Amino acid sequence: MSSGTRPGWYSVAVNVALLALNLVMAVYSGSLALRAETAHNALDLTASVSVIIGLALAERKSKAFPYGLYKVENVVSVFIALAMFFTAYEVAREALLSGHRTVDVRPLMLLGVAVAAAIPLLFSRWELRVGRAINSPSLIADATEFRAHVLSSGIVFAALLGQLVGVPLDRIAAIALVVWIVVAGWHTLADGMRVLLDASLDEPTLATVRALIAAQPDVASLRSLTGRNSGRYRFLEAEIVVRTSDLERAHEIASALENEIRQQIPHVERVLIHEEPLQRDHLRVAIPVTGPDGTVAAEFGSAPFFALLDVRVSDRSVIAEHIVANAQADNEKGRGLKVAEWLVSQGADIVVAQEDIADKGSGYALRAHGVMTARTQATTADEVIATLALP
Repeated sequence: MSSGTRPGWYSVAVNVALLALNLVMAVYSGSLALRAETAHNALDLTASVSVIIGLALAERKSKAFPYGLYKVENVVSVFIALAMFFTAYEVAREALLSGHRTVDVRPLMLLGVAVAAAIPLLFSRWELRVGRAINSPSLIADATEFRAHVLSSGIVFAALLGQLVGVPLDRIAAIALVVWIVVAGWHTLADGMRVLLDASLDEPTLATVRALIAAQPDVASLRSLTGRNSGRYRFLEAEIVVRTSDLERAHEIASALENEIRQQIPHVERVLIHEEPLQRDHLRVAIPVTGPDGTVAAEFGSAPFFALLDVRVSDRSVIAEHIVANAQADNEKGRGLKVAEWLVSQGADIVVAQEDIADKGSGYALRAHGVMTARTQATTADEVIATLALP
């Protein structure tokens, strides 16, 4: 028995107990409110069986349904909502159209109604917690329906107490019960229909995914992001532009992002990221320099400054220039690697240095992020740009 179907069977057992208890009290008392509550229980029992069927079918896949039957759970939650509406109609019809009836209330029945309120209250809290933990819409809907019993039992209790002291509250209690059932049913129906109609994922979830993609330095931009629910599961699709022309590296970036999204976002069944290389009319060239005059530094990691030059590919003209201090210049441990990571965060496309960094950790780190490296004998940044082979 799976973690999803076990609560469904418990729900059936609880509904059988409530049905039996309220049926006995309804027969002996003749209370309209108790009769309505018994009908409520009978429909809930049917809904609980439907929950089990929905949970059992939801994760099954076949040739006809290769993506699974996850939406069965949402269909079940919609049927639960419709059952709640039907219950409300029956209660309202009995309260408004039935003739005068004698209600025989005994003090022991008040205890029975109190028990009938306590059982679903305790069970609904547990079932709601489990439903949210596994993101099961049918269990959440079932727990919501059980909470309706708490209020309805309270209304029945007030009606019976009123009858016991000579205040006829039976019909009023039945109408009050209708209002609660309709409100709870509407929320359940709306949640189920949103998924069946492929409404978008909630904005906080999409915002989290956007933040994860934006934090990846290899991603130049996010072109599109869509997501939807299917049962308890989430499906995401994104289109990104990566800072590399290497197709294998681009695929690695997309795969890493897909894995990170699955780890950070719960209940993601499928995430599909389409990647394409960045097509740019200019490139950012990073050069270690000794100062604002653009003299090329002999060493890479210990260079006091870096020149970040945005170069137009078509004519090699420098359209923007920034001289930025190297915060790692005095850091002896892991300096080259930290500088490489910093240059990646600055959007460098090519790193040019007099020092050969191709086979060092800094060079490997740069290439891992799609940043090209080149060695130069030029002494100034202008000479570097004039002689650099642009891709």
